[in-house]
Amino acid sequence: MDKTCKKITWGQFGAAIDALENAINACPDDLWSDQSRYHQFWYMVSHTLFWLDYYLSEDHKNFKPPEPFGMEEMDPAGVMPPRVYTKAELLKYLDHGREKCRKTIAGMDEVLASRQYTFRKGPLSHAELLLYNMRHVQHHTAQLNLILRQQINSAPGWTFTANTPLFDE
Repeated sequence: MDKTCKKITWGQFGAAIDALENAINACPDDLWSDQSRYHQFWYMVSHTLFWLDYYLSEDHKNFKPPEPFGMEEMDPAGVMPPRVYTKAELLKYLDHGREKCRKTIAGMDEVLASRQYTFRKGPLSHAELLLYNMRHVQHHTAQLNLILRQQINSAPGWTFTANTPLFDE
């Protein structure tokens, strides 16, 4: 993957992560932990960040998220985490995912890009899994923004490109 393609990919993937961060920061505390809603805001953020981290991992069999996060997302019974994660905890996890994504894209070469990953619905190359992952982040960020718009009549604006450059130049 050449440098231009890496910059373009990061510009858009980084923007998706930045938009998720904006939604987290825009959420008022009472909505964050509102457990009366089917789609709990904090949980949707946690879910999105878990899968961002997981899909960016090269060794899926030995994947383990950073503390205090667990492996509940892998439970087919749909087990929820043991508690509501705080904004600070999830923003730290977001920073972890952002840096992992930056390093993955910066280090992407043809061998890594073409490496096959066996996904639930079939095989994907690592490069295609990267785009799938970006779409997943965008999907849930849009849901979070919809919840914000419906509940507080306000949501963050559009994020054009990543706030952090891919390469330190």
